[in-house]
Amino acid sequence: MIVRITVRDEIVAPNVGKKWVNTYTPLIVVFFLFIITANALGMIPVFDLLALVNHTVLHLPEESFLVQLTHGGVTPTGNVNVTAALATISFVAIIVAGVRAHGFFGHWKNLVPHGVHPALWVILIPIEILGMFVRPFALTMRLAANMTGGHIAILAILSMIFIMADSTRSAAVGLGMSLIALPLSVGVSVLEAVVVVPVQAFVFTLLTAVFVGMAIHAHH
Repeated sequence: MIVRITVRDEIVAPNVGKKWVNTYTPLIVVFFLFIITANALGMIPVFDLLALVNHTVLHLPEESFLVQLTHGGVTPTGNVNVTAALATISFVAIIVAGVRAHGFFGHWKNLVPHGVHPALWVILIPIEILGMFVRPFALTMRLAANMTGGHIAILAILSMIFIMADSTRSAAVGLGMSLIALPLSVGVSVLEAVVVVPVQAFVFTLLTAVFVGMAIHAHH
């Protein structure tokens, strides 16, 4: 309930207006809860632990359900397919919002700003249509890249332990590098959990609300 009120008052209402706030709040709240939950799951090494248990204790065959489950991945929102599906829903919501506010023909007419000379339509219409698809593409790549970037950074830091040990042929160098890499990777993980996880959920929902509001208030 608290999340719903906060999202409605801080994200939805300022962008879509009081008339439509209750119409689009449920969608934006579902976006926020799903994304922040999926982001948080990426910080818990569930699949890695299952793989470790199977490798050390269970030794199940490759076709078993548990082994197949460990191939699921890490962060759901680090998968472009997931973020593309979310962005597609946003894309449809933007069009629906514009059609409901201005009618079918009115929505598409708003692609061209009022008062523009008809000679410029041939330039503006393709740009605006391209912009329609750029928005969901940006939502897709922004969320996926940010949620993948933290894991790549941690992997790169931890890999330095083995790279240094292998290049110097010295276990002592690898151990010394681990004294630097392990605390640094923990710090990156904490930063990702505290900052990146909620911020990316907020940014995706905010941009969706902004785009819906732009479709509704296209005449402004």
